[in-house]
Amino acid sequence: MSKARLMQGNEAVAEGALAAGVLFYAGYPITPSTEIAEIMAERLPLIGGTFIQMEDEIGSMAAIIGASLTGLKTLTATSGPGFSLKQENLGYAIATEVPCVVVNVQRGGTSTGLPTSPAQADVMQARWGTHGDHPIIALTPSSVQECYELAVTAFNFAEEFRIPVILLMDEVIGHLREKVILPQELTIVDRKRPAVPPSECIPYENNASMIPAMANFGDGYRYHVTGLTHNEKGLPIGNPEVTKKFMERLNQKLNPYLERIQLVEEVQLDDAELIVVAYGCTARSALEAVRIARSLGLKVGLFRPITIWPFPQKQLETYSNRKYLVVEMNCGQLVGEIERIFGYKAVERLNRIDGELITPQEVLGRIREVLQNV
Repeated sequence: MSKARLMQGNEAVAEGALAAGVLFYAGYPITPSTEIAEIMAERLPLIGGTFIQMEDEIGSMAAIIGASLTGLKTLTATSGPGFSLKQENLGYAIATEVPCVVVNVQRGGTSTGLPTSPAQADVMQARWGTHGDHPIIALTPSSVQECYELAVTAFNFAEEFRIPVILLMDEVIGHLREKVILPQELTIVDRKRPAVPPSECIPYENNASMIPAMANFGDGYRYHVTGLTHNEKGLPIGNPEVTKKFMERLNQKLNPYLERIQLVEEVQLDDAELIVVAYGCTARSALEAVRIARSLGLKVGLFRPITIWPFPQKQLETYSNRKYLVVEMNCGQLVGEIERIFGYKAVERLNRIDGELITPQEVLGRIREVLQNV
């Protein structure tokens, strides 16, 4: 039987991670994500897991990569400054295809910024923060219930696709308290193991699924793990043709699975003249504004990307030839994706960067302004 509990967003993330099977956490305390570390420090030792407070965020990211290579599901949590420090090792995890989950509870920036205030200014960093061409999955919850559910989803995606997954939250959602339904049964995914003996195993095989099986360190499968461009055996290589094959598989491996990966919420879009695009905490204000606008007879809908990367372009393109209002707590980051799809003349913005939440009244006012000019 499912259970209902009153939870904070950060607490729900920790509970979701535990339900997904996390057994290793490495991190460094940073506002507004610290509650996740505190819960993991208390809970993991009770189930035979490991909690380590590292010397910094660089070491934290390295530690969860190493632990994942032994077969454990691993987690770290941080905020903006710490997320910056994780980028080099995040790229290493992408190149070596090591599954792990990174939570970023966004706060105001730049630099130390506003440690206790919300923002959504790490959106592009989540996509392109580490250097080079690379794939990434980033999920953005808009409720405490989704914090729990998307924590489970993040681990499932990481394990299935051998990729780091970013749970891109914000201070409002992280510290919000709401009722959460804890399901009795969950679908849990574990990484695919080699079906052949060690002598026949090709650790980075370019197979039909594009996702190689992954052996644990210590199970008798010896293979090389390097951030250098490598061949199917994991050995560094400078051959242009091998390099091309490696980069193509790495960057295209999510493509066959986009329909499952790209999660969205669509609200009253069929007849909408204006589509509000919002995510995270701002989607809550946007949804209320859309409800009020509809009660006033305005044809407005909401498109909420739950998976923010890879951006759900195909789903949004279903609703072409409209006006679009992108609501973000930054100077304008995700708006570039919508402008790329529909052209900048079709897209309007509402941004706030003072550490305060965008209100439904602000969104409603902007809706009225845009529709007056349609």
